Amino acid sequence: MSNLKGKRVIGIGEKQNIIVDDQFLESIVDKLQGAGCVFAEEETQLLISEAQSLPDLLKKVEMRTKGIPLEYVVGWAMFCGLRIEVEQGVFIPRRRTEFLVHQAEKLACVGDIIVDLCCGSGAIGAALAATLGEITLYSSDIDPIATKCAKRNVSKFDGNVLNGDLLNALPESLRGRINILVANVPYVPTKAMERLPSEARVHEPNIALNGGEDGLSILRRVVDEAPYWLGQGGNLLIETSEMQAPHVYEIFTSVGLTTKVVREEEVDATVVIGTKSLL
Repeated sequence: MSNLKGKRVIGIGEKQNIIVDDQFLESIVDKLQGAGCVFAEEETQLLISEAQSLPDLLKKVEMRTKGIPLEYVVGWAMFCGLRIEVEQGVFIPRRRTEFLVHQAEKLACVGDIIVDLCCGSGAIGAALAATLGEITLYSSDIDPIATKCAKRNVSKFDGNVLNGDLLNALPESLRGRINILVANVPYVPTKAMERLPSEARVHEPNIALNGGEDGLSILRRVVDEAPYWLGQGGNLLIETSEMQAPHVYEIFTSVGLTTKVVREEEVDATVVIGTKSLL
């Protein structure tokens, strides 16, 4: 945007320039602030840059003021430097989960078989493929809306997207051969769901957040099966909360995995890593 005698030139779409006055822009900022958007000015600029027409801009502003997450409104989220497509009904990748990706990167090698369980938009697998290059990637989710979205994000990396229940979605040919198994499973305890921010609680899929009574129901299922799918020296990495980490550590060690917990305070990220021993 640039000043033009009290007005501004707004580029909408690839070729259009629509001239509006400052009052119009301020009205958008005011609407977003009134709806509780903390970064209203920055969001206004983003909505403008993503709109394809003036009516589309007004529609996007209305969606945002109704509390719809910004990522759903613009159709993408930034994750590990990638523009990940998202749509309503698909879990929005969090910045803290970038820590999970970075931990997996440290353990992975070119040519590895990498599986991203509960993949949602496919953000984790896409980020790993973008960094590591030549890998064999499988991303899976039980939700068909998620896998449809994931295909758009991992197809550019020749990734495979599967629809099914956790490890049951994988082909038997992978049993005992997986080098890196990454899972951002739902880990919010059921009773804590009501304390989530409204954007997540109201608009994101419950199936991607609710981890059962203690938040670890789905995690236990993954860990129980993981040793049968990992190759020798293979690694299982799961994001969890700092409070849950001691319990997750015990779950990992109970199936014979050599386990450690890693933590990044800045983004409140906790990852538990389990390694299958070499025979």
